[in-house]
Amino acid sequence: MTRILGISGSLRRDSHNTSLLRAAAQAAGSDVELELYDGLKEVPPYDEDDDVYPRRTSVARLNAAIAEADAVLFATPEYNASIPGQLKNAIDWVSRPVATNVLRNKPVAVVGASTGAFGAAWAQAELRKVLAALGARVVDVELPVPHVHTEGELTGEEIRARLAEAVEALAAEIRQREGMKVVA
Repeated sequence: MTRILGISGSLRRDSHNTSLLRAAAQAAGSDVELELYDGLKEVPPYDEDDDVYPRRTSVARLNAAIAEADAVLFATPEYNASIPGQLKNAIDWVSRPVATNVLRNKPVAVVGASTGAFGAAWAQAELRKVLAALGARVVDVELPVPHVHTEGELTGEEIRARLAEAVEALAAEIRQREGMKVVA
């Protein structure tokens, strides 16, 4: 069973991006378990003075959730043409120490939804850049969902099919990585 952790960059209760991850979980194949992470709101602002071990419970929980997953699927809204602050903050926490961070060599993919015309495309590009800089294995998946407030947008067949493709791309990356481990 492939374990994918879904992290929504939105803290809002009725978040379109959290709904996008729920739709991805439903679209996933029977050999994939997609679990939504729900503790982003508890992660404190990153401060190097507080970056001590043992880490705060909320940060340790996020690190453990990422470490235990085979891959991570991020769903991000777009705030001021970039990544939401709380999502970037959480990534700053898990990026330490850089050489051994839990995202290093971890397959990741980024999707996003917004009420605007571009479906959080800029935020997705920014997030992929940050994840690549940390050494994550960023899967080449693009899924901007524009005008997400339009009724039925997340449940439409095209979106569900593209979500299934995104999850399958992550699963394929994991299978490839597992194949490399066997050969090595």
